[in-house]
Amino acid sequence: MTNQPSKTALVIGATGLIGDLLTHLLVDSSAYERVKVLVRRPLGWQHPRLQEVQFDFDHPNGLLVQADDIFCCLGTTIKQAGSQEAFRKVDYQYPLDIARLGRSNGAHQYFLVSAMGSDVNSRIFYNRVKGEVERDIFAVGYPTFVVVRPSLLLGNRKETRLGEKVGEVVMRLFAPLIPSKYKAVKAQSVANALFSLAQKRLAGIHVVESDELRKY
Repeated sequence: MTNQPSKTALVIGATGLIGDLLTHLLVDSSAYERVKVLVRRPLGWQHPRLQEVQFDFDHPNGLLVQADDIFCCLGTTIKQAGSQEAFRKVDYQYPLDIARLGRSNGAHQYFLVSAMGSDVNSRIFYNRVKGEVERDIFAVGYPTFVVVRPSLLLGNRKETRLGEKVGEVVMRLFAPLIPSKYKAVKAQSVANALFSLAQKRLAGIHVVESDELRKY
């Protein structure tokens, strides 16, 4: 008689491009007994292993942030958010809040979708915020903390991001001239990488750059 999995995965950002793909991978796998998603609006689909939790990120209920493995796929743009302050809330404060609450409830692994070029010392606000959230989640003290830093993402978003569409066209036209590290990466590859890395039970902090993600 085989032992059934008893692990729980928790996803934030499950309505986004990577989060949606990852959530489907998680629920279709036998690695997790339950997959919780913290959402503001319903996903619009169901699965026996899926548990949707309506969640107020501005007033988080820590009792709801309980899992073995936490996957943070939150991300927006300054244009979508409306201001730098609003962007920082989504890409810095929410991921950090969840990291702290999850760790206090016993979570062992935290996986963060960051971005290529993240750097706490960057003059570019976007890159600096990404670097800051990486640094501060690392300080929370997870036994396993994995950061993935994708370049431009390829995939079908539910919303249109004009800048990314333009970038995608440019990437395709000049692909032979672009160094491997900077080439666009499929969102499915990023989701695959997050799932695969979670099963390795790595120890410490690991940073996976965009060119490595394409292998998945």
